[in-house]
Amino acid sequence: MIIQLNSAISPTQKNELIDELYNNAYGVQEVTTKEHSYLIAQGGKQMDIRSIGNKPYVQDIHVVQAPYPLVSSSWKEQPTKIHLNDGVQIGRKELSIIAGPCTVENEKQIDEMAKFLVTKGVKLMRGGIFKPRSSPYSYQGLGLEGLKLFHQTAHKNGLQIVTEIMEQNQIEEMYPYVDVFQVGARNAQNYKLLGALGKVDKPILLKRGFSQSLDELLHAAEYIFTGGNEKIILCERGIRTFEKSYRNTLDINAIPLLKQKSHLPVIVDPSHGIGLRNHVSSVALGCIMAGADGVLVEIHKHPQMAVSDGFQSLNFSEFSQLVENLELTFQLKNKIKPFY
Repeated sequence: MIIQLNSAISPTQKNELIDELYNNAYGVQEVTTKEHSYLIAQGGKQMDIRSIGNKPYVQDIHVVQAPYPLVSSSWKEQPTKIHLNDGVQIGRKELSIIAGPCTVENEKQIDEMAKFLVTKGVKLMRGGIFKPRSSPYSYQGLGLEGLKLFHQTAHKNGLQIVTEIMEQNQIEEMYPYVDVFQVGARNAQNYKLLGALGKVDKPILLKRGFSQSLDELLHAAEYIFTGGNEKIILCERGIRTFEKSYRNTLDINAIPLLKQKSHLPVIVDPSHGIGLRNHVSSVALGCIMAGADGVLVEIHKHPQMAVSDGFQSLNFSEFSQLVENLELTFQLKNKIKPFY
């Protein structure tokens, strides 16, 4: 059960409500975000929820059976839309395109990239600063100084940046230079990091883990929400299976199911999903038709010269064509009558 409280509720009224729930054998957890205050009541006896919902200091009440109640679609009539600066929005009939290099390499690269993205109408730029690599010998990124450069160049061109955070102790130093924190597949179940990001007043792009079920992904999102942050974007990026013909098995089934299970926006990373430049665009379009709110794509002016993941990065010409096709596909998707 989710009880959404009015902002004017007094401490005495809140304590009386919690006592009433305890007396009916409910376990109660308080959740306070930048937007709202909630009581999450679980277990308990069967009761007439109108006795609680009619209280003047209760804004709304919902019976939710999902084990991840706050991110569940059971209590929100409309999908969540994430609002960023400069009128940028993610979710609810908005096509979001996030693009940029796998790794920020140098000032010239990022300046050329930013200027190019502006010509394509892209508002969100991705780029790796702290790179989680499977091999300790692979390029690890430019670090904090690279992030400052990335932030300065992107904002100079009117872009907002999405970049990955690796550890809880990086939050404070990265905060001034990040618009959207990305949690990568390797940290998808790092619950201390997720809980700490719940205290951050910036959107969190949460990628699905290598072998993470959808319920586990939604539980991870619930950690962020209960920490106090409602600005969560789910990202399907492919899971690890027995197939070796491509990098990962992008689970297109996850898109409509996540949209059904949760009110959070869902985007897709086809670059990591298939990991083959020639097929990234086709997979991206298929994901939009399946209901994705947007895509996260790796691009590079000269992919063959990229420091990392050039084999899955689109060049500027390929990306230009993809943007055009994404817009057409998104328009077509919105004209098709929903199947559910």
